[in-house]
Amino acid sequence: MASNELSSSPANNRFSTNSSSADPSAPAELSAVVDELLNSISNKFAGVSSEIFAKMDEMSRRLDNLEAILQSNADGKEGKSPTKP
Repeated sequence: MASNELSSSPANNRFSTNSSSADPSAPAELSAVVDELLNSISNKFAGVSSEIFAKMDEMSRRLDNLEAILQSNADGKEGKSPTKP
């Protein structure tokens, strides 16, 4: 998926055509392409991190609810059985 995005990017195509010539702006273009790539990766990482934390919070909430239900069931069973060995 990422390799398709990189190969079809106009910035990458522009860089690849200029890299064979002795263009003095090539380092500036390379820097711009690298900065753009790093920003893109950083944004994707931030998005994935947010999704993971949201899912972990949801799982924690569901586990807390399950624990509360199990505890209330255990308390209810203890109260209903008057005979203990």
